[in-house]
Amino acid sequence: MVTEHYFKISPITLYPKKNEIAENPLFSILIVSWNNLEYLKICVDSIRKNSSFNHQILIHVNDGSDGTLEWVSENGFAHSHSSENVGICFGMNALTPMIESEYVVLIDDDNYVAPRWDFFLYEEIHKLGHHYFALSSTRMEPYVNSDSTAITPANFGFTPKTFKEKEFLLDYMDFVCDDWSGSSWYPMVIHRDLWCLVGGLSTEFSPGIGSDPDFMMKLWQAGVRYYKGLSNSRAYHFVSATTARVKRNNGRKQFAQKWGMNISTFFKYYIRMGQPFDGVFDEKAALCQAKNKIIFDRMRMKLNR
Repeated sequence: MVTEHYFKISPITLYPKKNEIAENPLFSILIVSWNNLEYLKICVDSIRKNSSFNHQILIHVNDGSDGTLEWVSENGFAHSHSSENVGICFGMNALTPMIESEYVVLIDDDNYVAPRWDFFLYEEIHKLGHHYFALSSTRMEPYVNSDSTAITPANFGFTPKTFKEKEFLLDYMDFVCDDWSGSSWYPMVIHRDLWCLVGGLSTEFSPGIGSDPDFMMKLWQAGVRYYKGLSNSRAYHFVSATTARVKRNNGRKQFAQKWGMNISTFFKYYIRMGQPFDGVFDEKAALCQAKNKIIFDRMRMKLNR
């Protein structure tokens, strides 16, 4: 398949500076930010204030002409930089050489992590005793939507300036939610070996639409079967519309061409996205059920060529 680039790929420079709070970090947290400084500040601040453990924060700065590059440099974060927006795939992957921790967390810059978000993720990792997992925090969003993996509506503000932080910290656990199947959404933690094994995010999906389900499929191909969203680990998601600023790739079409099925098929039958997590997965039965849907997906692909 020929990859179509939707924007110019500019050179990426690494700045592996030592972050003063990253002694013996449990997680290496990868953040990509494109001229979104106010969101990035509150995201980093929440990690520093609300984490139970020390973590390494790594930031890729796309462009950074809004002051992001100066802020990241002045605060001593290990980071990478591209003079233009290279998207989330190249941005996340660029940080790989600077990862120090055994576990890698992917997080969007428009998230505010709640207290002990990392404790519950690590507690789950410790229970598993193996590295073949993808674990997500549960997002809380101010908008009403039908996403069964998120708590909505949970309106504590739409921007960092209007964020009701004190109210959120008092009430965020009052919203009832069960653990759910599927993972995929950020914040998400995986083992570093898996991140490297599958090659991070697939850059053919640049600037990034469809890269998350593609990443989950790559993990599936590598042997991961434990995809779980944790109710107790929470993050407030402002839903900053950075993707509206760039020409979007057709991630759904790319996923279908690459894997021979639609994203919805993969979500429903493979990782059971959004279904209640019960810890039991009859993989053989699920894939048998998926066969007819995959045949239908492929027939539609042929008709749409």
